[in-house]
Amino acid sequence: MARRGPTRLELRRQAEAVEAQGGEAPAKEKKSRKSEAGDKPERAKKAVSKAKKPKERPSLRKRLVWVVYSPSMKEEGRFAYDQRPAAEEKLEALKLKHKKPYFIQGVKETLSETGAVIPTPKALAEPKERPARRRAEKRDDEEEDEDRDAPMGDDDDE
Repeated sequence: MARRGPTRLELRRQAEAVEAQGGEAPAKEKKSRKSEAGDKPERAKKAVSKAKKPKERPSLRKRLVWVVYSPSMKEEGRFAYDQRPAAEEKLEALKLKHKKPYFIQGVKETLSETGAVIPTPKALAEPKERPARRRAEKRDDEEEDEDRDAPMGDDDDE
């Protein structure tokens, strides 16, 4: 087994012996963390980096509007924030007419710098066709294809 190097205590004793004789301590001596004189070994200082400030994002202005929704989340009406009573009237009229659970919900709209409303992606989407309509069109197309594939006449029999 290899012998370990001198312990910290042994190095300390050697350094004190050299100092007592009037010489300087050997260069290989390692100082302990808790030195009696409080001397700190000189270390290369790292460059202190300044904390980066986050970019200031322009705050988006928003406004609240009241939206009357059907049970299937279809918009039935849109009213400004100060027109809540009008939205409630529309809600009551729809409930009486259709006997379904319509409801009102506040929605925040983003405004541009000029004050115009920025349309949401949902508002930009084209209205979807009803699935029943597409199926009917598909059936019509299939019937036309069958008519094209059918033989026009019996030329072989003649």
